[in-house]
Amino acid sequence: MGLFSGQLSNVVEWEEFREDMIFYKWHNDEIKRGSKLIIRPGQDAVFLFNGKIEGIFKDEGNYDIESEIIPFLSTLKGFRFGFNSGMRAEVLFINTKEFTVKWGTKSAINIPTPQLPGGMPIRANGTFQFRVNDYIKLIDKIAGVRDSYLVEDVKLRISSLLDQLIMKWIVKEGKDMFNLQANSFDIGNGIKTDLDMQLFDTGITVTGFNVMSFTYPEEVQEMINRNASASMIGDMGRYQQAVMTDGIASGRVKGGGMASDMAGMMMGVNMAGQMMQNINQANSPQPDNQSSGSEKKPNFCSNCGQKTTDANFCPNCGQKLI
Repeated sequence: MGLFSGQLSNVVEWEEFREDMIFYKWHNDEIKRGSKLIIRPGQDAVFLFNGKIEGIFKDEGNYDIESEIIPFLSTLKGFRFGFNSGMRAEVLFINTKEFTVKWGTKSAINIPTPQLPGGMPIRANGTFQFRVNDYIKLIDKIAGVRDSYLVEDVKLRISSLLDQLIMKWIVKEGKDMFNLQANSFDIGNGIKTDLDMQLFDTGITVTGFNVMSFTYPEEVQEMINRNASASMIGDMGRYQQAVMTDGIASGRVKGGGMASDMAGMMMGVNMAGQMMQNINQANSPQPDNQSSGSEKKPNFCSNCGQKTTDANFCPNCGQKLI
């Protein structure tokens, strides 16, 4: 029994497939005669020997390793299973799908801005997408020393770079600090390009990076919302008036204090000014379309035909000339 115990065939497969696992390495002492390879949808199988790629198999199915796999291996195509020996090789299963990952800044990023000496603290969140695109680089940098690799591993690496990249692409080309959402597409594309370059040597490509939202400090967001609703961006005088008026209406500014007195005075002056403007408009003389200065006098009287002079009335019949 002991003589033939090593002759049991293997089933080479990614048995416990995980959606969040980028690759899984199957390895055993030997692949025995009669062993089967199972490739499931969304998987590629890469045969490795001494750390080098022998063959890549992408079509899903169930294969006999001796007759259907070995003949296609680069340096092992002449391999023959012995009576009590097998093939020493590893099989790397790679998840071929595109992964989508949520991201978010752990703490606020202080973005340099002239309006605030200490910078504007901003948070952001969104999603990014990536996939494996170069098996050789993946094996050289990661799979050669690891048996598995998770989406969380990639997320941790990308998260460590995000703060600096977000700051870079917000500051680049003088983006409007108070309207970053309008520039989120350009910012996301810039970050995607930089991240793709950072992961290039690992065989992983970043296929997309999206900024879903930027979050400002509460008081800054309140100011932005108020400005947007009142169409007062760029007019601090009108903004302050609106804040004061809103404070009195809501009861936040109450009587008896200087703030209340100033608010009342401001409202009174504004109302009086508006009333005077309306009165002046009502009392202003209207232009007379029939005034004599703007129309030309006729050369002959329309009533009697007498040639006219510079007078306003006909010298013959007294008819008004204009």
